Amino acid sequence: MSSTARSEKMSAEVRSATMQTSGGTYFDFVDPDSSTIAITDIAHALSNICRFTGHPRGFYSVAEHSIFCSQLVPLEDAAAALMHDAAEAYCGDVSSPLRALLPGYEVILRRVEAAVAERFGMPLPLPETVKTADRQMLRLEQRFAMVSGDRWAGLDYEESLPRITLRFWPPATARQHFLRRAMELGITAWDKSSGSYR
Repeated sequence: MSSTARSEKMSAEVRSATMQTSGGTYFDFVDPDSSTIAITDIAHALSNICRFTGHPRGFYSVAEHSIFCSQLVPLEDAAAALMHDAAEAYCGDVSSPLRALLPGYEVILRRVEAAVAERFGMPLPLPETVKTADRQMLRLEQRFAMVSGDRWAGLDYEESLPRITLRFWPPATARQHFLRRAMELGITAWDKSSGSYR
């Protein structure tokens, strides 16, 4: 079925396992590979999603976190670092302690991650440098974005913190920076339905 026919069908009756994106397309959680996955939708969503389920001292987006992760890795891994949380544009940023209690969510998240990785040509599993950068940013964020200085499991407190200053950008600014970084890294996606890069 063509994308146009699919959109018309979905307009008449939206399935329960789909959600509308900021670009007006529908994302199918059962069959994410059939969905239009656009960098603009990802940038919009991640810039509006606050890290730590909204509990930092100020609004701090997943987009800003991802940009900083992309600056901590070798250039060859920077695109993967920028996009490492891209599936959260569709699944939301669920805190790790809660995720551990939701095995069904993990299954869906992995499916969406695979579709995003395929669409943008990203490696799965993620390079170790990306995982390390993510942990380094988590520790930096804990220190400068959160209230408590408690020790969190899985973090290396002997390692020095990255030399990054959290900006707490508002969503529109985070979105612009995310899209600029994506362009710098050559991240585009071929949209099957329109026959163009998005």
